[in-house]
Amino acid sequence: MVLGLVAIDPAFAPALVHGRGAAPEVPAEELTPRELQVLQLLAEGLPNKRVALQLGISEHTVKFHVAVIFSKLGAHGRTEAVTRAARLGLIVL
Repeated sequence: MVLGLVAIDPAFAPALVHGRGAAPEVPAEELTPRELQVLQLLAEGLPNKRVALQLGISEHTVKFHVAVIFSKLGAHGRTEAVTRAARLGLIVL
């Protein structure tokens, strides 16, 4: 007896189980290493000033990175950005 088995990439499993709308989220553009550093520090609850001090950059530059992160992840705030990044496996909570 031959079984008709098909190998499927695990990334497609949610869409198959829950329908088309459940496909995994993917950012429109990849985040840079610096954006990932900023995002990880946001996830740790650090304010912009502390992020700037820790990374040795200006607070203005942190705000710029945060705006770009929001845009790339389609987020409207820090919590949403961190949640989406965690779901995508971009950061560790």
